[in-house]
Amino acid sequence: MAGGEDNGDHKTWGGRFTGKTDPLMEKFNASINFDKRMWKADIQGSQVYAKALAVSGIISAKERDAIVTGLDAVGKEWESDTFVIKPTDEDIHTANERRLGEIIGTNTAGKLHTGRSRNDQVATDMRIWVSEATETLLEHLKSLITVIVNRANAELDIIIPGYTHLQRGQPILWSHWLLSYAWYFQADAIRLIQIRERTSSLPLGSGALAGNPFRIDRTFLQKELSFHSIMPNSLYGVGDRDFVAEFLFWSSMTMTHLSRFSEDLILYSTAEFGFVGLADAYCTGSSLMPQKKNADSLELIRGKTGRVFGDMCGFMMTLKGLPSTYNKDLQEDKEPMFDAYDTLSGCLQIATGVLSTLKVNKDKMQAALSHDLLATDLAEYLVRKGVPFRETHHISGQAVRLAEEKGTSLGKLTVADLRTLHSAFEEDVNEVWDFGRSVEKRDAVGGTSKSAVLAQIEQLKKWLA
Repeated sequence: MAGGEDNGDHKTWGGRFTGKTDPLMEKFNASINFDKRMWKADIQGSQVYAKALAVSGIISAKERDAIVTGLDAVGKEWESDTFVIKPTDEDIHTANERRLGEIIGTNTAGKLHTGRSRNDQVATDMRIWVSEATETLLEHLKSLITVIVNRANAELDIIIPGYTHLQRGQPILWSHWLLSYAWYFQADAIRLIQIRERTSSLPLGSGALAGNPFRIDRTFLQKELSFHSIMPNSLYGVGDRDFVAEFLFWSSMTMTHLSRFSEDLILYSTAEFGFVGLADAYCTGSSLMPQKKNADSLELIRGKTGRVFGDMCGFMMTLKGLPSTYNKDLQEDKEPMFDAYDTLSGCLQIATGVLSTLKVNKDKMQAALSHDLLATDLAEYLVRKGVPFRETHHISGQAVRLAEEKGTSLGKLTVADLRTLHSAFEEDVNEVWDFGRSVEKRDAVGGTSKSAVLAQIEQLKKWLA
């Protein structure tokens, strides 16, 4: 030590320094409080790297076994929540290596980092963690989709108003509305699988930036860690965080779909609609108004969507100005990644719980059906009589206005009333005012007829299987 000062030998980077680190800087620089979540990925990567060092002849088989066994012991401490984090543990990598040295001795443990940098180590840990996280999120998505499909199949006979611009549009099956979100969530699942594939490219063996000088077999590392490919450039390997950005964008997109799903159900659960009722398990009350039953579960999903957007936007602002390879700014990649995962995981499970316990008020849905929803069907009636659609659209609009002027509903207009608008109207026009008939006419692929909806259900069941 120079002048009796702590030269930082306890730090992985301390040899070049002679002065003490400001205690505030110690805290400012440390990431152990949040990156400790990657302890398993870090141990997994280190064990495989020790095996690769042995294959290259850098360490002996005995040393390899000692490191692998020692890291198993470290992992058990993390699993049992007995691992003791010390003030000198800057991050998960230094914490695990420090504890390994205490268990097997620093001479052997100190060889583990040969040719490896925390730059390629952390990039590897994060990719392992994200890959495992996507598996969990995919399971949650499939659970939600399964609930949607099962409800859609069980409640196939319920007709509701369909809306555009939050205005009544056309009658649709309740099941058709449900399945619209199943397709959103399936698209999210497919994107997540694609992200997992791109994330599975191995940076380990890139060193700090220039590559590994000890002839480490990166193909061995790839196979042992079950990565799909090897990152072909060491600078790219340590500096790339596109997989984090993609994960955060995916999280934002999926939360958008959850938020829209929640918004619909919030509206449908109000007294003004009354289409659905949420189970007490997913609602709270008011501290002042005793009658209130608030859809707080869905409101929180809607609210947390903005939080996940913030995770994505904040990280993109961090990423955009960085020079190549690793920079300390990239320490800011983990907290938004963890937060987005935690938020998504919770929201997907809550949404599944809400939907699986939801009560459908069929009578309210039926009462909400009104003849104005069949104005398009009236226009289509004339199309089948040979009248051009642009003309029939105008005529149907005139019929709506005529009903308003008479103070009645569209379906109460007589054939004589309608014939004042066009001579093609006949007695069979009264068949138009059947909501079920309207639904069944929409039988093209993707439509709202029972046959089309059942086809969607079968498609989704096959995908889920």
